[in-house]
Amino acid sequence: MNTDVVPPLGGWQQTWRLAAAAAVGTSTWLSIGVLLHQQGAKTGSWYLIGDPLVALCCLTALVWRRRFPLTVATAVAVASPASALATGAALLALASVSTRRRPVETGVVGLAYVTASQFAVGLYPVQSPPGSLWFQLAFPALTAGIATAVGMAIGARRAEVRSLRERAESAEREQTARAAQARALERNRIAREMHDVLAHRISLVAMQAGVLNHRSDLTAEENRVLVRGIADGSHQALEELRDVLGVLRADPGRLEPPQPSLDRIPELAADARASGLDVTFTTTVAGEPPDVAGRTCYRIVQEGLTNAAKHAPGAHVHITLEGRAGDKLNVSVHNSPAAARNAQPPASGFGLLGLTERIDLAGGELSHHPTPDDGYLLTAQLPWPDPTHEKRT
Repeated sequence: MNTDVVPPLGGWQQTWRLAAAAAVGTSTWLSIGVLLHQQGAKTGSWYLIGDPLVALCCLTALVWRRRFPLTVATAVAVASPASALATGAALLALASVSTRRRPVETGVVGLAYVTASQFAVGLYPVQSPPGSLWFQLAFPALTAGIATAVGMAIGARRAEVRSLRERAESAEREQTARAAQARALERNRIAREMHDVLAHRISLVAMQAGVLNHRSDLTAEENRVLVRGIADGSHQALEELRDVLGVLRADPGRLEPPQPSLDRIPELAADARASGLDVTFTTTVAGEPPDVAGRTCYRIVQEGLTNAAKHAPGAHVHITLEGRAGDKLNVSVHNSPAAARNAQPPASGFGLLGLTERIDLAGGELSHHPTPDDGYLLTAQLPWPDPTHEKRT
């Protein structure tokens, strides 16, 4: 993976690379000096002054090799054959440009280095053995090839590390997003459970308290019944709240208690009657529906009774259940107009929204609307597949 974004080198990283290049150049420079001395030739002023100055310029130019890679590498490759001390700088420049893994740039710098080295052969009067022309061409090409291979290996390693870092950062971002989504879902679940548990009980308590507040013609026995209903409803609300909080605080591996299902709906209607609602219940359900459909049906009836207690105190509420396996489970909660005017409790807004979400997850359909007689109708259809047909298929 090629990229133009190359991170800058730190002070120590820059220093040790230039020092290594200077060490390679120093060894070459000293070797030539030893050969000249053995052959009785004089080193001259270029060897002592010009050669180090060219090497110093090349090493200085390498400081900007990451900002201007091709320009610096080409200039150093052309100038370095004039200085034995700049050999390391040329190899570092070629390796540096090779890390970009761009064949054209690497080829230009390598060709410039090998070509320029042929014009610098006679710079020092070192006697070469006969037939060494091939060596004068092969040795610069060999060193250039080694520097190129090292640079490309370093570039591949950098690309791999960069890719791993990007993947790790991407995985971390995805994990953060999943954690945020999980927290949001958990907050919605807690809000839905709290609404399901408390809204029904508190609505019945509020309805009884409203009757007690607005009816001055009640007998002492009727007042005691209402007060006892308020106390019992409040106690049951606290117990159910404690159960929900216990589940939320439990260990993740702990099993949750069984959720109410279809068989608890008669009990739900009886509690509503005891709290003062006029409730009738009719069912023609044949068989036992799936757990999801049963739990959802219970919550539908609970929400219907809660809304009737809130918005239609004194109304008649009729609950109807029908369905069989292989068809659908139909549930309806219809309430007549309110028979009394009590103070309306604050609406939470979670009831029908949470119910819609539950029914969508169960694959059903929900409908709720006012009726022509100023009442309200809440209906739902839930899928009830035939288990025997599923086994045969």
